[in-house]
Amino acid sequence: MSELAAAYEFSTDPARLDVARVHHWLSTDAYWALGRPLAKQQAAIAGSLNFGGYEAGTGEQRAYARVITDLATFGWLCDVYVDPAARGRGLGSALVAAVREHLAPYGLRRVLLATADAHGVYAKFGFEPLSEPEKWMALGAQ
Repeated sequence: MSELAAAYEFSTDPARLDVARVHHWLSTDAYWALGRPLAKQQAAIAGSLNFGGYEAGTGEQRAYARVITDLATFGWLCDVYVDPAARGRGLGSALVAAVREHLAPYGLRRVLLATADAHGVYAKFGFEPLSEPEKWMALGAQ
C-alpha cells in the first residue's frame, strides 16, 4: 500500500461530506465557482455523485469532486478541489483515479471536464482535448 493510499480514503457517501468546507473552498478559492451561494452548492451536491477525500486517521475532508451523470452513458467531472494544506502530495491525482475507477463499471461512453490549468493532471488518466470541438455547443455563460 502506498503512503498516499494509507494516508487518505475516498468515499461517495454524501453523509460524510463537510458541505460547509466544500462550499468555502469553492466559493472563495476556485476560479470557476467564486461567489457561489451555499444554497446553489447544496443543490449541486444533491444532484451529483460526490467524492470526498478524507484523512485516514481523522476523517477530516481534504479533497472534493463531483460527477453529474446518468450512470449509463455520460458524465461531467467538475468541482475537483484539494485543500491547499494537502496539495503537492498527489491527492488530486489520487482523487481523479478514484473517480475513474468508480465510474469504470458503468461503461460510460464519455466523461467530460473543463479546466484552465490542470490539463497534465487529467491527461495522466486518459482525458484529452476534444477531437472535434466544433461539434460541441454550450448554453449559458462561457
